[in-house]
Amino acid sequence: MPEEEKDSFLAKLDEIEARYSEIEKQLAEPITASDHNKLIALSKEQGKLKAIVTKYREYKATIAGIKDAEEILKDSTVDEDFSALAKEELLQLEAKKTALLEEIQSTLVMADDVSVNSVIMEIRAGTGGEEAALFARDLYNMYTKYAEDHRWKVEPISFSVTEKNGLREVIFSVKGPGVWSELGYEGGGHRVQRVPQTESQGRIHTSAATVAVLPEPQGLDIQINPADVVEHVSRSSGPGGQNVNKVSSAIRLEHIPTGITVSMQDEQSQHKNRAKAWRLLRSRLYEYYESKKRAERDSKRKTMIGSGDRSEKIRTYNFPQNRVTDHRINLSLYSLDRIMDGDMGELTAALKDYDRQQRLKNL
Repeated sequence: MPEEEKDSFLAKLDEIEARYSEIEKQLAEPITASDHNKLIALSKEQGKLKAIVTKYREYKATIAGIKDAEEILKDSTVDEDFSALAKEELLQLEAKKTALLEEIQSTLVMADDVSVNSVIMEIRAGTGGEEAALFARDLYNMYTKYAEDHRWKVEPISFSVTEKNGLREVIFSVKGPGVWSELGYEGGGHRVQRVPQTESQGRIHTSAATVAVLPEPQGLDIQINPADVVEHVSRSSGPGGQNVNKVSSAIRLEHIPTGITVSMQDEQSQHKNRAKAWRLLRSRLYEYYESKKRAERDSKRKTMIGSGDRSEKIRTYNFPQNRVTDHRINLSLYSLDRIMDGDMGELTAALKDYDRQQRLKNL
């Protein structure tokens, strides 16, 4: 890192450390303990900054150690053995200083993403009819198995199933440490090339599904004015037993300022459908406003996570070649069978590393 950039970066770290110390003081004040909302907001901010500040304090301690070792080496009265120890320590501390600075940079650029511990994922079958719906189901299974490996909690929100057990649409939440930093790269168009179960002559077809990944905001992350939301109540439609068409349980919420609408009719209870609809609306509005902020902020920068446009083809799954290709980073892995079984680690690590490098260039 050039010296001028390094000075600017260290000044930024000083600001972050000062803010962290200020948060510690505020959290220790009795008035904060009595304000639940403020307490939660400060605790969340503290948690986001903690890893950076801890490493920065270790970096400053290392710099102090380097200065001490240099002073010993300048002192002509120090005996040779002690001087040799100081020289060896200096080499170790210099290497540690460089490594810590790189770690701090990496932690800083990814901190916001790592702090998001809940997402809502939406998978929709695209072109390809029944085969696209079966592919959507395969993607859902891939993500749920990946979540199980990470011990994240998966909660179904809405399912639309086809006659052959494919998925026209599935909406579900995933909760766990750092879930957004792992799954945020999945948003966009996914294409599959394989011989469909419905194909009798062995021809390879191309089908598609789209994936959206929405960070699920906590109560303090987004405020929605209830007056801006119009609620429509109607009777459910489609399969669902005796309750269908007899009880007005289906809920549709319309957010007037943005035109965003969500519908929910999976539950027989109007109350449960309303709760799910509001949860989904909050996530979609949060993503809507965050994407507008990102567009302004990133107009001169390139970042990847959370930028997946559903119309953008991000990945191809080629079954005959057992190959997955991620088009954003030009990476092909010949382990499609393992990836579809939830072993996404290598793919996700490559995406995170590329994203991290892009962000470091933008610091």
